[in-house]
Amino acid sequence: MKRTITHLADGRELFYFDRRDDADRGATDMRDLPPRPPASELRYDPLTEEWIAVAGHRQGRTFLPPASECPLCPSTPGNLTEVPSSAYDVVVFENRFPSFSAQTGEHHQVGGLSEVRPGVGRCEVVCFTSDHGSSFSELSAGQVELVMEAWIDRTAELSAMPGVEQVFCFENRGAEIGITLAHPHGQIYAYPYVTPRTRLSLGAAERHRERTGGNLFADVLAAEREAGIRVVASNEHWTAFVPAAARWPVEVHLYPHRQVPDLGGLEPAERAAFGPLYTEVLRRLDGLFGVPMPYVAAWHQAPVNVGRELSYAHLELFSIRRAPDKLKYLAGSESAMGAFVNDVLPEEAARLLRSVVTV
Repeated sequence: MKRTITHLADGRELFYFDRRDDADRGATDMRDLPPRPPASELRYDPLTEEWIAVAGHRQGRTFLPPASECPLCPSTPGNLTEVPSSAYDVVVFENRFPSFSAQTGEHHQVGGLSEVRPGVGRCEVVCFTSDHGSSFSELSAGQVELVMEAWIDRTAELSAMPGVEQVFCFENRGAEIGITLAHPHGQIYAYPYVTPRTRLSLGAAERHRERTGGNLFADVLAAEREAGIRVVASNEHWTAFVPAAARWPVEVHLYPHRQVPDLGGLEPAERAAFGPLYTEVLRRLDGLFGVPMPYVAAWHQAPVNVGRELSYAHLELFSIRRAPDKLKYLAGSESAMGAFVNDVLPEEAARLLRSVVTV
């Protein structure tokens, strides 16, 4: 793998990840861009003990442009994009409309028992392929490995940045999920705090270790593999299963068979084995209702400074589609109380996914 670092016209960093050592990435960003916005501000909610990012500059971000004006495609004479090169394998760059950044500005206290501080951190965009009409499910095994190398590279570098407490790699796919760009891509958030979901999971893992002496995530994986009824697919190094207490109509978790705190801990064989299984699962999702499945794919990695011995890197994939023409909306119980009600039996969801014919 070759990694090339360059800068966009407004100073943001861009990283090319190429399979060939002789790839030429010397193209210059010729656009005239406005100055980068200041970092968001974080406001503390004393009722939930959570930090809320307020990033007003994101209201003006690009929204579902036509393919001919896609900012994630390679640049052409008629469309200068976020990627100056005329071709690429995988590319990562700082988000132009970030939720967190190092561009600190002025932040004032607002009262109401809320503390305000700068939203220092970083947000990056990961373009999985230069092919605008493709999807992650269509990537070759080698291309998935290259994407994973980009995730690993960025996780390590972002984790070393001052103030960063957690690195989160994820993909939003589909208009139903709320994407603003259709090109196959994901994002990486470097948070200045440990996220609420991770704090809850680590707390549960700590209590499980005190009761049993075991690792919660490893024990969940072992139990699901033994039960078998919710396993969707597996290979030598990974298992994909529907969790017994799935919140979403379609939800699949992918675990490596060996506990590692983050993606950088995976061995080469484990990295290589991920792509074939994951793309199979994605094809099963697309085949379930005969329409492209909207989803969120979320890598759960250990925080930078706490809970690393408890953590178990894994991917959680879920969709709001519950039928070919029906979506699950987070209405009263879910949105107001955080109390999920799933309309689909997890065992039935797993059976239906296993029954999908993939090629």
